[in-house]
Amino acid sequence: MGMPLELNTMIVTKGKEKRLEENIFVLRKEGYRLYPLDLPVEVRKTKDGDLSGRAIITKVEWEGSSTVLTYQLIKLNSTN
Repeated sequence: MGMPLELNTMIVTKGKEKRLEENIFVLRKEGYRLYPLDLPVEVRKTKDGDLSGRAIITKVEWEGSSTVLTYQLIKLNSTN
């Protein structure tokens, strides 16, 4: 029996990210997802929304039918 797995190349937060430190965040996503590690990826609030910034994913954990991402924000796009 197979396991459903989704491959993602950007982080879509939907406003559910939690700050651990100044620029380190954690995000829990439903389902099993695979992300590139140690490479800059786009961060967006919604899939089709404006680019919020760029981050490097440092850790991906699968547990209880969900994926937990730990990432470091390296660039923040501001409207100022």
